[in-house]
Amino acid sequence: MEMGSYDFDLVIIGAGPGGYVAAIRATQLGLKACVIEKDKPGGTCLNIGCIPSKALIHLAEVFRSAAELEGMGVKVDRSAFDYVQVFKKSRKAADTLSRGVAFLLKKNKIEYFQAAAALKGPNEVTLSDGKTVSGKSIIVATGSRPRVIPGFEFDGRQVLSSDHALMLEKLPKSVIILGGGFIGVEFAHIMNGFGVQVTVVELLDRIVPLEDAECSDVLARAFKKRGIAIHAGTKALSMDKKPGSVAVKVQPREGEAALIEAEQLLVVVGRAPVTDGIGLEKVGITLEKGFIPVGDYYRTKVPSIFAIGDVVATPQLAHVAFKEGEIVAEHLAGKNPEPRVDLHAIPSAVYCEPQIASFGYKEWQAQQEGIPYKKASFPYRGAGKSVAVEKTEGMVKVLYSPETHEILGASVAGADATELIHEILLAKTSELLPEDIAGMIHAHPTLSEAVMEAMRAVEGWAIHV
Repeated sequence: MEMGSYDFDLVIIGAGPGGYVAAIRATQLGLKACVIEKDKPGGTCLNIGCIPSKALIHLAEVFRSAAELEGMGVKVDRSAFDYVQVFKKSRKAADTLSRGVAFLLKKNKIEYFQAAAALKGPNEVTLSDGKTVSGKSIIVATGSRPRVIPGFEFDGRQVLSSDHALMLEKLPKSVIILGGGFIGVEFAHIMNGFGVQVTVVELLDRIVPLEDAECSDVLARAFKKRGIAIHAGTKALSMDKKPGSVAVKVQPREGEAALIEAEQLLVVVGRAPVTDGIGLEKVGITLEKGFIPVGDYYRTKVPSIFAIGDVVATPQLAHVAFKEGEIVAEHLAGKNPEPRVDLHAIPSAVYCEPQIASFGYKEWQAQQEGIPYKKASFPYRGAGKSVAVEKTEGMVKVLYSPETHEILGASVAGADATELIHEILLAKTSELLPEDIAGMIHAHPTLSEAVMEAMRAVEGWAIHV
């Protein structure tokens, strides 16, 4: 096709966080964009991921707070509790935001095709209804699906994926969660909150193994106090489905193999990119370890085709997809964005109780890479607000350069950690030093005072410890 003869400047396959943000940003910058989506606008995050799961987390915490009311002498009658009402509230949140994305696309005059799509060539996409659309550039933003491990295939009844778990209208009495990463611990938090007997099995030595080890310990202690059983350093060997239960044979790193039994098994061992059926082979794009290989500005080996979000080998997080979509759109519009997301400036967030949030280097990473560092930390219990609201479990921890005191990374475990982390990240990205936070007046009493005190600890003058 000759220049100027395309239907659109930008054709985007997928209306998840990466796709819809790329479309809106491109339109803001004067490009004509369309989005093709076979399901609902918003992708996994809005429909069967971040948003409904956070609604369930909120409601689980409301349900758990009944114990606090009882501690004040209030009698709470739980006999009429109906989980289906919880499910409906989570779906309402998801549907509201999905409709919100559809509205934003319409408001920005972005054409929306509800269809499956596949690449036909470097500038053409075929829709499942037979239509073909062309674009000067194409973005593949098809997202991911729950990863299947052999021998533990989903059936949607006894063996569940995260998708299935979010769509449950009735909770089991007991569940085994295979996988102790952020998805696994969030579901453990939800189900335990509603009274389900929960067992978490994690292959690596601790739950949330990519987070700071001390923060992981904070969460593990809290879970054990709540009666959540944790089997870390344990491999699941096989499962046996029976009427009404699932038995999983597990092998700890040390000790004898054992059987764990529960009503249902939830398998959450990561997510696999959705790259099948989208015509990558037709344009000569070959996967690397399941992902679409990309260079700067997320361009594939085909110059007119880009890939963002969960289909590329960057952290599978909605906010990463947001930023990648913005980078591609700005690049195509002639702006000069950074060519890639800075992996050390990506916040991670685990939304259980206590929460965990982090960015940059953790100790285990710095040790692996031989990065010189020092560390400082401050316990939540030293901040008066944590005592007042009975949320004393937690810590703020910062890694910094021994010579310059440059912030290398930070981790927070405790109440509102997923909000607190951004003060430290803003300092890092603005090239501020711990002393800048240490000397800034923080409102009292707030949990953010723990951030201030951790930074004072870097300088050797923490007050409340």
